[in-house]
Amino acid sequence: MIDVFLKEIGQEAHSTRKMLALVPNDKFSWKPHEKSMSIIQLSTHIAELPSWVTMALFTDELDFSKTPYTPEKIDNTSELLGYFEKNLASAKDNLSKANEEQLMPKWTMRDGEQIFAVLTKGELIRHSISQTIHHRAQLGVYLRLLNIPIPGTYGPSADEMGF
Repeated sequence: MIDVFLKEIGQEAHSTRKMLALVPNDKFSWKPHEKSMSIIQLSTHIAELPSWVTMALFTDELDFSKTPYTPEKIDNTSELLGYFEKNLASAKDNLSKANEEQLMPKWTMRDGEQIFAVLTKGELIRHSISQTIHHRAQLGVYLRLLNIPIPGTYGPSADEMGF
């Protein structure tokens, strides 16, 4: 699974990088709906998701009651991309040094006694890849609503096709 994860993380990084590069500095507080995250909150989360690979390999749980969520402070799109690249490099480096047995132990996400998820460490890595894809698609909707042309992900986009 490690080779499969490394390949997929690398492939998805290309599309993620293209989307993050389009986040406009002057729209960081913009959100499509009052219940939505701002574009910088969403983008920062996307950029941090590769760090979950490292978290999966070196921790047994994430307990929000002990470690409250504190997102990285990002001031511009260049910093956003740098944050993504740092987390991506760490994920790939740590995963390439791991062995299959490290993917088997259980990992728990909780807030004190409230348990949100219990997964194997390998399942958490798969979840982080899925979350990246999911939130990247959300970012595509945000960008579309801001009339920013969308790059292709798994083929050309309508913008690239000239529609």
